[in-house]
Amino acid sequence: MYALNMLAIALELGRHNPAYEDVTSKFWEHFLNIARAMSGGTEHGGAGHRPDLTSAVACMRTRGHRDRRLLSIVDGDQLRRILRVMLDEREFLSPYGIRSISQIHRDRPYVLGVDGHDYRVDYEPAESTTGLFGGNSNWRGPIWFPIKFLLVEALQKFHHYFGDEYRVECPTGSGRMMTLAEVATELSRRLTRIFLDDAQGRRPVLGTSELFQHDPGWHDLIPFHEYFNGDSGAGVGASHQTGWTALVAKLLQQSGETDESDRSRTRAAQQRASRGARQTVAV
Repeated sequence: MYALNMLAIALELGRHNPAYEDVTSKFWEHFLNIARAMSGGTEHGGAGHRPDLTSAVACMRTRGHRDRRLLSIVDGDQLRRILRVMLDEREFLSPYGIRSISQIHRDRPYVLGVDGHDYRVDYEPAESTTGLFGGNSNWRGPIWFPIKFLLVEALQKFHHYFGDEYRVECPTGSGRMMTLAEVATELSRRLTRIFLDDAQGRRPVLGTSELFQHDPGWHDLIPFHEYFNGDSGAGVGASHQTGWTALVAKLLQQSGETDESDRSRTRAAQQRASRGARQTVAV
């Protein structure tokens, strides 16, 4: 996404200043090389010398919803297979967003043997239990807002291309089919749930702090933690990470806009049904 976002910026700047055309080509080549490496190929310095390099990305010629084009490493079939695992509550999908690592590794750690030594990665939902990977900072289970925000945005962009006809099961195994926009909204709501009162009046972010959970003088003083427990939603790490955790404000805004849009569609459908009923009675 970094290469594509930089490409989009360069394209916009290039409309006003030709000096940015070389930058546009550079990030286009970066995107193709990343895609090639992810598919098992090798990086190449110039896309112009490798006409087959675009074979590692989704088809850019197929028109989608409203004639949009797709710049993506994965196509629709690959995306569906990814989401089947990502939206599985037995694996990545938490009540509070998407875990960094599937929780199946709680009981089945990933083990890599190198030179007679075994290196393992377990699912750890909160603080790291070892200093091997950076001490307190843990990317092996908890929920981190920057990546999850980008994930929500990516799903929204995929929906712009695929439209409402493309649906996936969410959660996996539930039988509920959703558009990608609805999946993005569902993930947003799970992420924002970290900060909101639950049915018992407790905020998951506040964890086991009884002072913050019950004292009205403290309860609404909400911290912006570095990352969050993948199972309970409790805040972990530094509590002043407004640099990225404040992205929750954007998710709350989007969720509110989506709710209002849903209510407007419901009212419109009810009005159509009411008019139809009156016409039927009149006939």
